[in-house]
Amino acid sequence: MKAQDIRKQFLQFFESKQHLIVPSAPIVLKNDPTLMFNNSGMAQFKEFFLGNATPKSSRIADTQKCLRVSGKHNDLEDVGFDTYHHTMFEMLGNWSFGDYFKKEAINWAWELLTEIYKIPKENLYVSVFEGNPAENVPFDQEAWDIWKNLIPEDRIILGNKKDNFWEMGDQGPCGPCSEIHIDLRSEDEKSKVSGKSLVNNDHPQVVEIWNNVFMEFNRKADGSLEKLPAKHVDTGMGFERLCMALQGVTSNYDTDVFTPLIAEVEKITGKKYTPNEVKNIGEEQNKTNIAIRVIVDHVRAVAFAIADGQLPSNTGAGYVIRRILRRAIRYGFTFLDTKEPFIYKLVAVLAEQMGEFFPEIKSQQTLVTNVIREEEASFLRTLDQGLQLLENVVKDTETSEVSGAKAFELYDTFGFPKDLTALILKEKGMSYNEVEFEAELQKQKDRSRAASETSTEDWTILVGGNVETFVGYDEVEKEVKITRYRKIDSKKDGKLYQIVLDATPFYPEGGGQVGDKGKLMTPNQAIEILDTKKENNLILHLTKELPENPEGKFMALVNTKLRGESAANHSATHLLHQGLRHILGTHVEQKGSLVAPNYLRFDFSHFSKVTDEELELIENFVNDRITEQLPLVERREIPFAQAIEEGAMALFGEKYGDNVRAIKFGESMELCGGIHVNNTADIWHFKITSESAVAAGIRRIEAITNQGVKDYFANQESMLKDIKKALKNPQDAIKAVNSLQDENAKLKKQVEALLKDKAKNLKAELIAEIQEINGVKFLAKQVDLNAEGAKDLAYELGNLGKNLFLVLATAEDNKPMLTCYVSKELVAEKNLNAGQIVRELGKFIQGGGGGQPFFATAGGKNVAGIEEALQNAKNFIL
Repeated sequence: MKAQDIRKQFLQFFESKQHLIVPSAPIVLKNDPTLMFNNSGMAQFKEFFLGNATPKSSRIADTQKCLRVSGKHNDLEDVGFDTYHHTMFEMLGNWSFGDYFKKEAINWAWELLTEIYKIPKENLYVSVFEGNPAENVPFDQEAWDIWKNLIPEDRIILGNKKDNFWEMGDQGPCGPCSEIHIDLRSEDEKSKVSGKSLVNNDHPQVVEIWNNVFMEFNRKADGSLEKLPAKHVDTGMGFERLCMALQGVTSNYDTDVFTPLIAEVEKITGKKYTPNEVKNIGEEQNKTNIAIRVIVDHVRAVAFAIADGQLPSNTGAGYVIRRILRRAIRYGFTFLDTKEPFIYKLVAVLAEQMGEFFPEIKSQQTLVTNVIREEEASFLRTLDQGLQLLENVVKDTETSEVSGAKAFELYDTFGFPKDLTALILKEKGMSYNEVEFEAELQKQKDRSRAASETSTEDWTILVGGNVETFVGYDEVEKEVKITRYRKIDSKKDGKLYQIVLDATPFYPEGGGQVGDKGKLMTPNQAIEILDTKKENNLILHLTKELPENPEGKFMALVNTKLRGESAANHSATHLLHQGLRHILGTHVEQKGSLVAPNYLRFDFSHFSKVTDEELELIENFVNDRITEQLPLVERREIPFAQAIEEGAMALFGEKYGDNVRAIKFGESMELCGGIHVNNTADIWHFKITSESAVAAGIRRIEAITNQGVKDYFANQESMLKDIKKALKNPQDAIKAVNSLQDENAKLKKQVEALLKDKAKNLKAELIAEIQEINGVKFLAKQVDLNAEGAKDLAYELGNLGKNLFLVLATAEDNKPMLTCYVSKELVAEKNLNAGQIVRELGKFIQGGGGGQPFFATAGGKNVAGIEEALQNAKNFIL
């Protein structure tokens, strides 16, 4: 069976059981502060399990793109070394929200595996929860009784809390689970060792393929369990492992999920991959296999993350994506001898392979390819720099062991992988102190954990049920009651309260727009709302304090000044998007935005710098729409398909429901949940403040509107007044500046001429001071020149004869600079190297530098160190 058919059969089976088939949510989560990535099939349904929203069907099935590379679920370091762990994987799942429970879930799982997929029953084992008396959770007798009617009891295994009790997190819905494991070993191996003894023991051919979770408890902040009001089913089956089982292979990488990618890597690199069935392949081939597995796994994770809107970066989710890609690049660099970018070439194969079911990878193929290619080129340059830095560390190390702190600095500051450090050192008969390295790494982790540590109390429920409504599109003040609240304590923000209201005019952060601020008012008290966010379908109002009487009535008041400025900026992003597509082309797509009261930021796909002329056209386009005074046309609860058919822009990486909200200004129409002005005239004016690159194929425009533009123009006018005043209030300020520049240029030429004369005079003095030491003509002296003058003087002295080793120091504007010249014959015969010399001497002036073997410079910040640097220069020839 082909992978495509296996996926289709799963969905068709559950459709026949009255399940609604829904698309995969994006792999990158934008509106869940508790998760960076979708790490399980249930993540997009959390709000239903928590009772904060009602699903459109009580039975749902899907295949969900998942990524497990951070936090509690982190498989990254296992990937490549075994045959069944992945960063990105598909999780096939069927869900019941208060509908069916254990009987149906277990029976349908068995029916699909044994009757539809025809997996031999004798190859399957199941596990049930053995119970936990300490938490008053009994043995799962019900699941046991269901299974014993389907499978011999000696194939049913009791599992402990670690293996057979599933939890969403430290708090929240949880429950016992029943896993299905498959034994893919040969008959000969099965006769020697029972498969039952290998379950949950990390055997590569005895693996879990399906987990049925029975959600019936809620884990509270104090660790205790309480019954949920309704029982739910949450199942997950690893698609790649299922393909392995059905395609008669013993490795996920030998399925057609991965073989097309592996074939392309073989074609590009000339290296061969050996299937898992081939034994005794040798150490070198094993390293090649691991590298190829890492690359074909990681390119899937990175490509889908970028397609869903997450670009590689140095922070947060972007850093995780960059780290995955760099791991793949490094394995290719070290074990496949790839010194040029090549991973980006795999995107075409991936798009062809998965584009039918996941259209985002096909539609975003060009962007994904360009971003990966640029990241590869950048990191390969980093590896080259790291190799040079490591060489310097080796030279500075007097023993055969490099300090762990130095190795960690290479890893942490320069991104140089620790195992590549180990490999290079091994080739030199050296190593690094791993204990020290791990200690430094642990210190970094502790600092990071301490900075992000948060404790959350349980909700105090004042009003039961899901009663919250958002009224912020129509109202900015509303009489409200608090339905629930809880205290959170974070290292970053200190003690805060999260308050949920029965109705709220406060817009929660989302779609790029920041959350509203404002107040909760009573006759006696004003509680400041610091921010508004959304989590698991609850709108959370953040405050520093609780009202004196949380059960009373309040007036919720939005800060309308900030709201209005955000609205102007948000509407401007829509007009900007339209303008970019009109002027640059319809290839432009939004790739991210930030809408705050004081400015807007808009990221978009485009493959070259936007010229000044184009920026002017874009700015004029937006301002023309403002001048036209276009009214807002807002349509709520319009069917998604209808909105798209009518021309609305939808963003990749966003999760849309069946019904959506469409915002229209003239010909600009987008799906958007944000706050907007009633008329484009309210934007007042639009001004671009910067245009820059974010990543390969992604540009960023920052701009201001309304009050921001008024402040900008006021600042410009004030600056012009100051300039005129400094110029003695000329009639024509521009003419006066041009005149000043001409005068400055003439004076510069005069200064340069004087310095050259000064250098000539110095030249005669310095020739007389040159000493001969061990056959080398040597001079180390501070001179009263600028850096350029010192360079010219060094070359002039060097042209007078052979065997010159010269170090000149300057201190122009209190900035120390060392200039080193070494005659070419000394480079060859005495092994003197100007670049190495200035790196060493630069330490005395608290700086560094480099250059060629015969000429190099070093800058620093400690002028007082010049004398010591010059004194030590002589040591290189003694």
